[in-house]
Amino acid sequence: MPQHAKHQLLGRKRELEALDRLLREVREGHSRVVVLRGEAGVGKSALLDHLAGQAAQMQVVRAVGVEAESEFAYSALQRLCAPLLSQLDRLPSVQQDALRVAFGLSAGNPPEMLLVGMAILGLFAEAAARTPLVCLVDDVQWLDLMSRRILAFVGRRLDAESVALVFAERITDGKKEDEGFSDLPELPLRGLADIDARVLLDSVLPGPVDARVRDRIVAETGGNPLALLELPRGLSPVELAFGFGGPGAGPVATRVEDGFRRRVDALPADARALLLVAAVEPVGDGPLLWDALRLLGIGLEAAAVAEAAGLITLGASVRFRHPLVRSAVWRGADAATLRAAHRVLAEAIDARRDADRRAWHQAHAAVGPDEEVAAALERSADRALARGGRAAAASFLERAAALTPAPKERARRALAAADTHLAAGVPARVPDLLAAAELGPLDRLQQANASRLRAKVSSMTDSGPGAVQPLLDAAGRLRDLDPAVARKTYLDAFGAAIRAGRHDEGGLRRVADAARDLIPGDEPAGVFLRALVVWTTDGPVAAFPLLARALRSLTDEEDPSVLWAAANAAAELGDLQAWLDVTDRAARFARTTGTLSILSMVLPYRAAALGFAGRFSEAGDLLAEAAAVEKATGVVPRMTALIGAYRGRERPALELIEAMERDGEQPALGRLTGMAACVRAVLHNGLGNYPLAMEAALRSTEYQDLNVHFWASSELVEAATRAGHPAVAARARERLADWALAGTPWALGAQAIADALTGASEQAEDRYREAVDHFGRGGLGVFEVRARLLFGEWLRRQNRRAQARTELRAAYEAAAETGMEAFAERARRELLATGETVRQRTVGAPVLTPQEAQIARLAAAGHANAEIGAQLFLSPRTVEWHLRKVFAKLGISSRREIDGALFER
Repeated sequence: MPQHAKHQLLGRKRELEALDRLLREVREGHSRVVVLRGEAGVGKSALLDHLAGQAAQMQVVRAVGVEAESEFAYSALQRLCAPLLSQLDRLPSVQQDALRVAFGLSAGNPPEMLLVGMAILGLFAEAAARTPLVCLVDDVQWLDLMSRRILAFVGRRLDAESVALVFAERITDGKKEDEGFSDLPELPLRGLADIDARVLLDSVLPGPVDARVRDRIVAETGGNPLALLELPRGLSPVELAFGFGGPGAGPVATRVEDGFRRRVDALPADARALLLVAAVEPVGDGPLLWDALRLLGIGLEAAAVAEAAGLITLGASVRFRHPLVRSAVWRGADAATLRAAHRVLAEAIDARRDADRRAWHQAHAAVGPDEEVAAALERSADRALARGGRAAAASFLERAAALTPAPKERARRALAAADTHLAAGVPARVPDLLAAAELGPLDRLQQANASRLRAKVSSMTDSGPGAVQPLLDAAGRLRDLDPAVARKTYLDAFGAAIRAGRHDEGGLRRVADAARDLIPGDEPAGVFLRALVVWTTDGPVAAFPLLARALRSLTDEEDPSVLWAAANAAAELGDLQAWLDVTDRAARFARTTGTLSILSMVLPYRAAALGFAGRFSEAGDLLAEAAAVEKATGVVPRMTALIGAYRGRERPALELIEAMERDGEQPALGRLTGMAACVRAVLHNGLGNYPLAMEAALRSTEYQDLNVHFWASSELVEAATRAGHPAVAARARERLADWALAGTPWALGAQAIADALTGASEQAEDRYREAVDHFGRGGLGVFEVRARLLFGEWLRRQNRRAQARTELRAAYEAAAETGMEAFAERARRELLATGETVRQRTVGAPVLTPQEAQIARLAAAGHANAEIGAQLFLSPRTVEWHLRKVFAKLGISSRREIDGALFER
């Protein structure tokens, strides 16, 4: 180990113990993740070196983030994984394909981030199957965006694969990076304690120094090991007596970098040129560096001088003494010298082997506009898009636009760069690029698309009322130029207005009026748009046939932009089977392609549908999966409140409902206000608190929220009838009579219940039986339970106790089995009132953790470990580890026994 590394481990007993413990746990079969955080020079790289040395009997792979390479998608990830690619064939084929395309090893459709993340998780697990794996990633603040996001995702999902994933991240002024690693386990690094800092400083001082001066130096450096080692270099005792520049000298990292710059400046010209070319070449490719140096006429003598200065290590790979050496060299060069370094590297790179990196260097070598380089960058952007690297493609296109001499082409490329930045989830760059594009000659279609992009950016920052009008304006400009895109844009505007709900009461009407005369389209987006126009202007009943037609128009390869409309259409019609079908197809598509944006949207929708079906365990599984997605997307699975309300545990359910209500206060999420009020009505109806249920249901029906208002009306009928407000119940019954025209089991069953509760007593029995039949036929488990409960309660009040017991017992058993605890308790009380002896069902303490139970259910359903892992974002080896624990806890030895063991418990 170099002498400086040994120095930097002084005073790191706590950190060394933590890292040694991490290695022990990994050897024992666990996975561990940690982020070493601290300012530049505090010793993060030295600790990584220590880990690599201690992991002698383990596999060690390393990568370093390089600021200059942050535009290349997957570049750091590919360097880290290169030694592991021999395990690639052991992954599922879809994951193999995703990695090969992402790493540019083969052509194919651009992979989604989640799919690449699952492939990396599997690759690590397979590599560690025989020998534990240690992955060390330094300077993660400079990783390219895709590498950063995927490694953060993998870090959250590692569990039992015998993998250590250790990151080192530089922080400035105590601030963490926003992207990716903030929620991973952290080992903070601070300056050395004064006693250790003095020992380290004494080891490099040129001679005796007054103790007060030494204390001042320690204080000025904050105990930063690299600063203590480097700042005294080349200073005399007299200079040291005045510290390192006194007040206002700047941050420690800046002063250390200045110290490195002084050492570089003292070298001969050839050695300085060598260091600059090495600093500009971000990969550390030794052979490429020597090729470039030969073009410059620089030989081995310069290399020997640079290495002797302790600034760089040369070999098959090139490594700087510290990242601050690289930045000192880079920032110390003038613009012309930097361009010359890029130019010689571009000449040295074989365009057939690495056209993208060659184009990147050519771009930085260019003095002014250069169409040849701009065209090469655009081709690089196309290749980056083919690998799924949208952020890299956007950067290539942005640079290409800046280098394009012809105004028309420059505008086209700027517009393409804006579009790609938006697709990459980086909307902040879009306005400036659109402004640049609009300086050039844009045709009408390009102008309209610029308007659409600006509206989309606006909708990302304000997805509610403020998003509607810009989307309408953009759609209006596209009407005659590209009707299909116009229809999608109007549909986006409908989505914004629906989400805003009561916070923008005129929003739906504005969208409908604007889209009414648009050329109709037979594609799903066009049919859904027409249905929503009719729903808004003529009412739900008139829209029922169009909503049903739109659902029938869907295909397995549907455009993701209409999935939200499809799920809402199915719920508005009361077609639970269509709702389940749509969300099942969407979830399968999202998991197969790794499309996080679709998965984060569809899982809560599907969980709600499963909840209405009475399949609470499956709904809970999906909400657990949604929570995992949330870590990657920030999307909150709000449907947890619905399941909580049906479970009927008042305090936990109210906490979830109140969280949904707080979200509904946001202008862009007003629809949640009506949804939360309806969920509150469900909870209070279950608990038998009918006045509160009626109040909540009335609040929900104050605004006609898509797919909420009919559901809220059915809650209102029950609550108002039991609370003694027949007029309120009658008005709700009228709305449900309209819903019944949709002809779906849910709508027909809701109308039958309303008729039974509010109509003539002699017709009640037939209507209750019809409701039970409708709900059973539609697979609406929770409503079938509730219909039997209401029927049983009515029979008991008619003194038909024997018949009441039959319905109430069925309701009680089904509610208890499903987990509808409050409704089960209502049924139990009613059974007691009939004279029935009922033993209250008790549930023992759970044996399995929620994740174990989820894995057990999926295994019992016949899913292989790889399929379970893909659904829960776990590696197959972690799934196997959990299954072994499930077998031990349940006292079984095979998957075939899981179902019976779970049922018994």
